[in-house]
Amino acid sequence: MKSTSIRLAVTGDVDRILHIYNQGIEDRIATLEADPKDITYMTNWFQQHQDRYAVIVAENDNKVIGWASLNPYSQRCAYDGVADLSIYIDRAFRGKGIGSMLLQHLESIAKEHGFYKIVLFTFPFNQNGQGLYHKHGYRDVGVFKNQGILDGKFVDVKIMEKLLDGADLRSCR
Repeated sequence: MKSTSIRLAVTGDVDRILHIYNQGIEDRIATLEADPKDITYMTNWFQQHQDRYAVIVAENDNKVIGWASLNPYSQRCAYDGVADLSIYIDRAFRGKGIGSMLLQHLESIAKEHGFYKIVLFTFPFNQNGQGLYHKHGYRDVGVFKNQGILDGKFVDVKIMEKLLDGADLRSCR
């Protein structure tokens, strides 16, 4: 999409980030979260995603149409260079290359912030999401069987990873 741009998220984007996230929850294809979130939840989440754990948005015609974030993988110092990834796209803009734009930008930010690896968790049936990640060099690691419960049923979760080229090895802080 030619008029789409990627930028760091600001506090004024939280309403749209919340709306798009709640779409992902409703659609049952991207998260084990079952209940829609409110603005208080999302504002607190956003405040915890500053500095290294960046949030970026895709904007088209001055409207946020997708977002992505780097999330802590573990609080253990040994995993300081590993980030978990989230990407959510507004329903009306899925399949239009927005995920690729966000992913490429987020990987650059990850390298700048000292991450050498990104991991993500996805549902094995989310073929569109896995297609995006495979296209950008992520590899399948494995599947956790019965990892969670959603709508009264066990759900498997696939883990994927990518080592970031050119990232520096960081010692524990």
